[in-house]
Amino acid sequence: MSGLDLVAVVRAIGILGVAAVVFTESGLLVGLLLPGDSLLFTAGFLAAQGFLDVRWVVPACALAAIAGDQVGYAFGLRVGRALFYREDSRWFKQRYLLETERFFEHHGGKAVVLARFVPIVRTCTPIVAGVGRMRYRRFVLYNVLGGVLWGAGVTLAGYWLGSVIPGVDRYLLPIVALIVLVSLAPSALHLLRRRRSPRSVPDPEHALVHDRER
Repeated sequence: MSGLDLVAVVRAIGILGVAAVVFTESGLLVGLLLPGDSLLFTAGFLAAQGFLDVRWVVPACALAAIAGDQVGYAFGLRVGRALFYREDSRWFKQRYLLETERFFEHHGGKAVVLARFVPIVRTCTPIVAGVGRMRYRRFVLYNVLGGVLWGAGVTLAGYWLGSVIPGVDRYLLPIVALIVLVSLAPSALHLLRRRRSPRSVPDPEHALVHDRER
């Protein structure tokens, strides 16, 4: 979506609609391609212009982000793990489950927080954390931290920019485009490194392992 489209969308759906999109992208697979970062920024920007109430939109976005990850974790724990209890198949093997559990035992907190700022990865990470049976209390702690940093932080960044720069609405489209590019950069760099690496030949059997390394 372009920046101008997002302005129209946010105006149309309001705070509850923005929160619903953030919730969906945070933990439901159907939200993989939703524009989370740019939507949050645009919501903050419109709050600075008086179209939304910043006192409501910021906590709503943070809470929606946290709740979405909680749902993703529950789905991964209750449904995702069951896929690995069956006989090994091409995509689901017992060793993948063990490797995922070890990863989230040692790096789960950092992964949950940092994944917030990477499109697609932020949708999959809570689900994989549930599959890997990351300790629930630890997950909740880092989920809240990441949800506040991303959900409230990006929204407040849009609000601040819209408040301090006169006529910033003229630059909203390139700003949103820049946010999208910055958000996609980590994934693009990861794929580029894999292509240049001798071991980067696509192998479906290692898909889950590569995903957890993000």
